[in-house]
Amino acid sequence: MSVDVLGDALRRGPFHVALRTAIEHRGLSLARLRAHLSRMDISIAESTLSYWQRGLRHPDVHHALGAVRGLESVLGLPTDSLVVLLGPRQRTPRRTPPSASFAELVVAGPTTRELLADIGADPERCNSSMELQLAHERVTIGVDRSQAKVHTLLVGRALETGVDRYVAVYHGEPGCDVDVVRVTAGDGCRLGRVRRKDVSVIFELMFDRTLTEGETAVISYTVEDDSGVECPGYFRIFRAPSGPYLLQMQLPTEDVPARCVQEVRITESRPPTVSTELYCDRGYVVSAYYPGSERGIAGISLEWR
Repeated sequence: MSVDVLGDALRRGPFHVALRTAIEHRGLSLARLRAHLSRMDISIAESTLSYWQRGLRHPDVHHALGAVRGLESVLGLPTDSLVVLLGPRQRTPRRTPPSASFAELVVAGPTTRELLADIGADPERCNSSMELQLAHERVTIGVDRSQAKVHTLLVGRALETGVDRYVAVYHGEPGCDVDVVRVTAGDGCRLGRVRRKDVSVIFELMFDRTLTEGETAVISYTVEDDSGVECPGYFRIFRAPSGPYLLQMQLPTEDVPARCVQEVRITESRPPTVSTELYCDRGYVVSAYYPGSERGIAGISLEWR
């Protein structure tokens, strides 16, 4: 690539074209570029660099100025040659549709809002800085037909710099004792504050470090409930469109439900919009897969004999 082509890209912009041209001119992979920046104590995800050079995202002039100046240094560019392309006219604001409220989706919503407010979390914007890319949950049904254990694995991407936690919600069955519910943090996080009331438990999962925009976090946690209340099914709340969701249930070998049905509901109180009968495998596991999840609730309902 000629110097003229690079110079023209830096003069004319836009930012993503200039950045992509400079990277190609320098002959660096994104991994090598990120490594150079890391040695300058500039932390940035490789995926973020990819988004920037493809024009899918634009650096926030307030939060990413240091990273852009670092790019100029690593790529051997004149000072401020990329910075001047960060003007407000160049940026396309991210438009995130508002999340549905808990009160809209489930009966326990008002209590959940109260508990979130108690830890200083905005009930309407809770977790809105994270995009849920993948969720996998495995529910163990006890011999007493109760929802004994729920193990959850989440993959999320930070939509902005500064995300340091995920706030999770557990709703037990009517009649459950939330004081016996135990929460254990797993991979990539530690347990923060926990609040309980009625059938609701909310808890913070603190990341091992603060994320920058575009970074991915993989976390897991387990909820154990010894209430012993018969489980009519398990559903996950999706307040915003999300990535794939896989729900698996380990059923008691001596007392298998008469029916297991994969369902999607707009709200907890409305009839299902999707209802598909499921069959357990020889390991007494039943699985429901959702390629993508819209706002609402999704899960497996159980009908006992």
